[in-house]
Amino acid sequence: MHSGTYPLSRRDVLRTASCGFGYLAMSGLAATASGNGAADLTARPPRMQARAKRVIFLNMGGGPAQLDTFDYKPQVGKVPHAGSVVNFQRQGESGLWISDLMPNIARHADKLCVLNAMHADTGIHAQSMLQLHTGDRLRPCPSMGSWVAYGLGTENANLPGFISLNTSKPAEYSSACLPPIYGGTPIGVNGENMSRATISDIQGEHLPLSMKRRQLDLIQAMNRDHLSQRRDDERLEGVIQTMELGFRMQASAPELLDISQESTATRERYGVGKNYAVGTCKPSDFGRQCLLARRFCEAGVRFIELNHGSWDQHTDHRRDLHANCTSVDAPIAALLDDLDQRGLLDETLVVWGGEFGRPGLTPGKDNDKTGHNARAFTFWMAGGGVKAGHVHGSTNETGAECVEGKVHFRDMHATLLHLLGLDHENLAVTQGGRSIRLTGVQGGQVVREILA
Repeated sequence: MHSGTYPLSRRDVLRTASCGFGYLAMSGLAATASGNGAADLTARPPRMQARAKRVIFLNMGGGPAQLDTFDYKPQVGKVPHAGSVVNFQRQGESGLWISDLMPNIARHADKLCVLNAMHADTGIHAQSMLQLHTGDRLRPCPSMGSWVAYGLGTENANLPGFISLNTSKPAEYSSACLPPIYGGTPIGVNGENMSRATISDIQGEHLPLSMKRRQLDLIQAMNRDHLSQRRDDERLEGVIQTMELGFRMQASAPELLDISQESTATRERYGVGKNYAVGTCKPSDFGRQCLLARRFCEAGVRFIELNHGSWDQHTDHRRDLHANCTSVDAPIAALLDDLDQRGLLDETLVVWGGEFGRPGLTPGKDNDKTGHNARAFTFWMAGGGVKAGHVHGSTNETGAECVEGKVHFRDMHATLLHLLGLDHENLAVTQGGRSIRLTGVQGGQVVREILA
């Protein structure tokens, strides 16, 4: 189509019609090449017996201090050593050690499966965060949420398979070499006020829905005609799928994002709107994120990521740690409460952790500085087929090194996919003659010791 012949160019039509769905989809595809077939979010059965249907990932960016949250290291011997600087208590019938800074999460001790011997390949934030999300710390690869959507589709045809809340780096929710329809849909980007955050370009009052449908049908007819001349063009097939999803999202997404439908008591229980701006702890409205996660979970979204990127505390460890724990403690507990009471926890895998941990503080005057430790840190999981009230792995007395039960990110990825009924070895695509999978060339091992 040439603009000299027609009043509007193809690009103009894509940009202006149907709230700009077409232009949004096409721009997202501009730098993506897949080579792996047509995009399709249709719900698919798991390839193996599944314990979970979906994942909620609580991403604590910056490196949570494991020795002051879930890996208790009291002073032993006569010589002071690095260890925990806050009080811990045994919690629940399981007797899990949990920091006093997490009193609400502590109520759920008997639901948690704590992995105290996680390790990664680097203590560099950006690289380790990329490895946590994609399995590769250097090259762009699909995010784990994209792999889940690719393997299982979505339970709700009117919503994406993967949503990322309060996000910042597209590489962490990118579909990379997978068709873009499997990429994460960001809500709240780069510190945007979460109370105003929404999904872009799905609302518009300038035309009735029936007219928007007619516009989209026109665009899709042009796309299908274009596709007939370009067989096996998976990018164009992805455009068609993405535009249809964008149109359908008008029916579901705005209502799900409107938490005013929730009771005042519920919003207060989650701590919606409470922000802690202390030191490294930045406003993230984590309570709103957790409440939205529950609503998206109920609506059938496969993978929901929440982000609290405030844990990079170096100079004022105690102050910033207290603020970070206060920010996430009550919202996470409320989320676990609701998932459990609504019968969703057994089929939802909740994962908490960051890109690495931090070394402990050695008792001494004015010692309040920490660094990075990728050799040993903590994750925890709940629901979704993992053992409850269980601790897997351990570290030495200073928490600096893993002693037993080591779990690499690749092992965590393999286990997560296994719980969803997906085989990490066979969930792969080929790009440029190279097989791409979440667990990489090295592969991972399913941590069977934590399976219920």
